[in-house]
Amino acid sequence: MFEDQNDKSYLKRYVQNHPTNRMAWYLLGKQYMEEGKEAKANYCFLQSGSVYEAYERKQHELAQDPSVILEQWNKKRRISRLLTRISVASVVFLGIILAAPFGLAKDEAEQDSGKETVQMKSLSAAKNGLRVAFIKPAREKTLGNALGALLTGEGNTSQTGLAVMLQQDGKWRKWTGKTRILAEAKRDGKADAAAVRLLDGQTCDCQPGNASSAFKAYGEWSREQEMRWTLSSAIVHYHERTKSWPSGMDDLTRSYPNNVLSGTSPQMKKLFPELLQAAKQRKSGKPPSGDADANAGKAGGESSNSTSASPSTAANASESKLSEAPLSIIVDKDSHQLAVVSGDVVVRSYTVGLGGKKTPSGQFFISEKVKNPNGRDDSEFGSRGMTLSNTLYAIHGTDEPDSIGKDESHGCVRMNKKDLEELYDLVPLGTKVEIKSDVLPGAATPAAERFRLKPVQDETNTAVVYRWLT
Repeated sequence: MFEDQNDKSYLKRYVQNHPTNRMAWYLLGKQYMEEGKEAKANYCFLQSGSVYEAYERKQHELAQDPSVILEQWNKKRRISRLLTRISVASVVFLGIILAAPFGLAKDEAEQDSGKETVQMKSLSAAKNGLRVAFIKPAREKTLGNALGALLTGEGNTSQTGLAVMLQQDGKWRKWTGKTRILAEAKRDGKADAAAVRLLDGQTCDCQPGNASSAFKAYGEWSREQEMRWTLSSAIVHYHERTKSWPSGMDDLTRSYPNNVLSGTSPQMKKLFPELLQAAKQRKSGKPPSGDADANAGKAGGESSNSTSASPSTAANASESKLSEAPLSIIVDKDSHQLAVVSGDVVVRSYTVGLGGKKTPSGQFFISEKVKNPNGRDDSEFGSRGMTLSNTLYAIHGTDEPDSIGKDESHGCVRMNKKDLEELYDLVPLGTKVEIKSDVLPGAATPAAERFRLKPVQDETNTAVVYRWLT
């Protein structure tokens, strides 16, 4: 039966068609071992069970339940530098064992094409620093890549890392969609091993741990990330308008018509110096100072008390950075949606009212932001208005809420009051707006908490009677 046992391709096809044949699994494992592919070899040996034990005269060292392996790993967390020196390759191997992929019989080139990219971000939402690795969905090795991203790097006195997967919809990832936290890694000190908890049963095929504390930490982190997106965008647009850099938050929160931001927050005041420096470095074409992953372009940069990723992480984990572009707005005429995006991430999406063919397609920018246009918050324009490229088109409220989701305007973009007021705070003066068709995914889940800034200036304009095309 096995005269062609030295032919690996034959063996791969054979185990695919005869997955219960332990001898075939054992022989395939020997082939992989000769090629130096230890991870695949060990997986085959585990499938061969008693045949491996009979020929090798011992039990395979990994022939335990994966949860037992992790429990033993966690008990060794005080062993000096055990996991701080671990390579990404070895952690990916652990992910293969835990996830138990069944793609060994497939062509290796096909397997490689399914690898997801990992993107590291290091921000200070957690008390002692939080590292977040964003994992894009893939067919296999998801858990291995997540752990690899979390467990490599230098680490400070205390460190927490989360492997997170945003909901994918076509080419878009939804910031407020069904976010999954795959795993959590904690390290108490630079020389300590990391304690790992698997938090997503779909990924690990196991009984996951309680993820409530991890989601709470991620919630704090994500709220700060939104502040970074908005403030970074405001700094960039201020420079575009004035050809100079803001000296402080006061320059961004002036009264109408120079109200680049509609207000401020304590987080923004703390973040301003580092995000200003990051914007200057991007403008000059220099990489952000400090660690290789300073996050300057990924919505803002890394705070001074955060934990940073190792320079080797990006290279070894096939890092795919978020776009360095400021927040922008896309209006989809087909689906009656308005989305705030950063790269491929839909930060917010809202259902809006449009005017069909009366609503122009094309590229615009927010040239004016005004509160209570025409002196009222309940007029035909609602409580906020954002003029598009100094035209008679605008994004504004409405006194006809039933028109939302329909083509009943004279060309403008109508929004519900709460959605409009969140959008007004989220996007600064100068934000790019693109109106086109059939580009956005299905509507994202509304955010659990509205984005809000504390107003500190007068943004009304009583000198003008607005006549936007409602």
